[in-house]
Amino acid sequence: MGVTLLKTNASTNGQSPPPLLPSMYISQSSSLSAAGETRIASEQTSNSDLLNLRQCLQTLQAQLPNSPELEQLQAWVEHSAWLQTFHRCSQLLIAVINPVNLTLQYANHYFCQLLNIPFGMQPLVNGEAIHLGTVLKQHLAEKDYGAVLRLYRRHLLHFMLREFYGIDPSSCRLLETPAMVALPGAPDSEPRYVEFWLRSETLQITRLNPQLDEFADLNLASLSPEELDTRLNDPEQLRDLEQRFSLTNYRVEGEMLLEGLDVTVRETIRRITQLLIDRDSILRPHKFQLVSQQLKSLFRTDNTIILTIEKDQIRVFMVSDRSEINATTYPLDLIRDSHAMKALQLNQVMGIRDLAHECRTELGRQLLAQGVRSLLMIPLISQLGMPNSDRHASLQKGRQGQIVGLVGLMSDRPNHFDGLDICHAEQLIPAFARALTSAQRQLVQQRFITNIHPAVEWRFLQEAERRSMGLPPEPIVFNNVYPLYGISDIRGSSDARNRAIQADLLEQLRLGMAVVEAVCAEEASALSEQLRLDLLERMQRIQEKVTVDAEVAETRYLQNHLEVYFDYFAQCGEGAIAAIQAYQAACDNEHQCVYVARAKYDQTISQMNTCLRETWEHWQHRMQQITPHYCDIETTDGIDHMIYAGQSIDSKFGKFQLRSLRYEQLRAMCDCARAALKFQANDQTKMQVTHLLLVQDSTVDIFHDETTEKLFDVRGTRDTRYEIVKKRIDKAIDEQTHTRITQPGMLTLVYSTSEELEEYQQYLHYLTREGLVEEAIEQGTVEPLQGVTGLKFVRVRVRHTAE
Repeated sequence: MGVTLLKTNASTNGQSPPPLLPSMYISQSSSLSAAGETRIASEQTSNSDLLNLRQCLQTLQAQLPNSPELEQLQAWVEHSAWLQTFHRCSQLLIAVINPVNLTLQYANHYFCQLLNIPFGMQPLVNGEAIHLGTVLKQHLAEKDYGAVLRLYRRHLLHFMLREFYGIDPSSCRLLETPAMVALPGAPDSEPRYVEFWLRSETLQITRLNPQLDEFADLNLASLSPEELDTRLNDPEQLRDLEQRFSLTNYRVEGEMLLEGLDVTVRETIRRITQLLIDRDSILRPHKFQLVSQQLKSLFRTDNTIILTIEKDQIRVFMVSDRSEINATTYPLDLIRDSHAMKALQLNQVMGIRDLAHECRTELGRQLLAQGVRSLLMIPLISQLGMPNSDRHASLQKGRQGQIVGLVGLMSDRPNHFDGLDICHAEQLIPAFARALTSAQRQLVQQRFITNIHPAVEWRFLQEAERRSMGLPPEPIVFNNVYPLYGISDIRGSSDARNRAIQADLLEQLRLGMAVVEAVCAEEASALSEQLRLDLLERMQRIQEKVTVDAEVAETRYLQNHLEVYFDYFAQCGEGAIAAIQAYQAACDNEHQCVYVARAKYDQTISQMNTCLRETWEHWQHRMQQITPHYCDIETTDGIDHMIYAGQSIDSKFGKFQLRSLRYEQLRAMCDCARAALKFQANDQTKMQVTHLLLVQDSTVDIFHDETTEKLFDVRGTRDTRYEIVKKRIDKAIDEQTHTRITQPGMLTLVYSTSEELEEYQQYLHYLTREGLVEEAIEQGTVEPLQGVTGLKFVRVRVRHTAE
């Protein structure tokens, strides 16, 4: 349809006006009244239509000057032109929907563009109105489609509550909550994020069957305002209300306005921020790649680099083509006069428009060689502003705080980044700074904190936090802690291993002898005879005694003086071949030698150690409940534990916690002894386990030495004596009987002072009362150790089971 201009009854100089407007725009429908009333209809006027109409109006105005009707028509044309501009250029998505069948009555240009439907004020497909539900279902994920449908039902619910129950739900703002959806973009591009609102003020709803009340059982009218707010503000209860009513029981009249706002930039920034503040380090490949992908969508970039400053070095991280992170280290002086350092010092997002003309550093030249032409540099500055005593402090301080690093966005096009990109980058600075600070802290922790006991981890994390800020190292020291040392030693393990070595070597030598004898039987020679005599001598020597080097020496001898001839020996008849095959089958294992008896020994030791360790760890969990303390366990032929406890580790530590911990240590050692006795009985091994506890009532200072593998060392000469005793006490001898102070199935306590003895005698009394140890106590003096004298011991037998 075109524009309808009503014909006037008046004449001009007695003549009717010529038909100046084309019939496609002007058609006669009634006469103009004396008051100049007009009726204009407009439906779908294009830019060219409006241009032609303007030209016709100019011609008509020249012939009919000062005509009120033409002035009204002129005003309508200008208004129509403005509406056409709004229709084409608005950045909002706007549509008018029939609320009954959800067909589009109107849609602006941007709405049609993003939903990929034909352009037009009333979009049509094959002459029929477009069903909005069908369009949304084609373009939206199921979750997003459901969100739009819930938005529609929520508006209907609002009107039902108001019309049929007299409830005003405006305070719950049901109609103000948008639905966020993701619309697919162009191929190989990220989706567009749109927030949709509905406007439903013109709706009228009539219930077709008044007897059918879906909400009757809820008795909504009787709810207090507080109860109603609770129901409508709870997502689950609100969803239940939305799903209760049946649309077939209502007649909906009017129109609904659907408004959408493209929030892609805001949502992308939010998603990047969410990624950055996630716990995973940004310097992990998968996380780095996810962030880079989102940055590419927001800034149209090709790649991203992250630069960190560590003392006198910078590290540059970049994702490679294989989705791996490449880290390159450069001297800090390399960027002293660079754009990057300027951005850091000014704490200002800066861009390099064309790297080909503004390249100042070796790093810049490397990026240029990789095809990078423009850069956007985002400085990351911690707002803590803590002092930095490093010799590069002047470089590492930004204008407002401590430098964390820099993010560089790269493009292969010159002059790529603009002011809007800078604005978006500034919004990401806090999240990037937090993410990189966390990543640096994790890097420091990975290097600095490895297998740290939970009780002391807090101090290492504290130091890692300081170092991640560029602060100088501080020693990690725990002063005045009480040492509690104990050992469960497998007695006879060395002899058992020697016997296992002896058995395996004799078996391998026997198999080797069988090879040589088979060769001699087929083809005797002087060399093979001498080889046979060598093997015989070695077998006799091994039967008499196994020396320390025998395990390695004998195996190496067989490799160099027997096995090297196997290719030749295999030509010496079937007997030699069978002997060689038997030898090789026996040595077909990871050790490349006979390893049967030793495998059995290793298995037994491993099982005994597992038994002891599991028993101790069970008790260790209970001991940590008394007071958090450091406990280190070492496993060799048995296990030994080293406990440090004190107020510098646990601020709540006191005398009661100390004595409770000491008594619990004794109970744990008794349980380890019982577990060992049970294992010996079940496995029928000749190896036995002894148990010793070293008592010291004075405190020591421990510190972490980063140059050694040990987590803690004792500090000061007064504490060295304790370490010496620890290393030598398990082999200590009774001064009177000249036997070992540790005996199988018994718990030995070594002490120095009468006060220590008095305290531990009380604990032994408690153990006896619990049925853990026998009542008889053996006492003695320890023979002087190298550098240590004056030690004494008491010893009790551990009961197999509690009485």
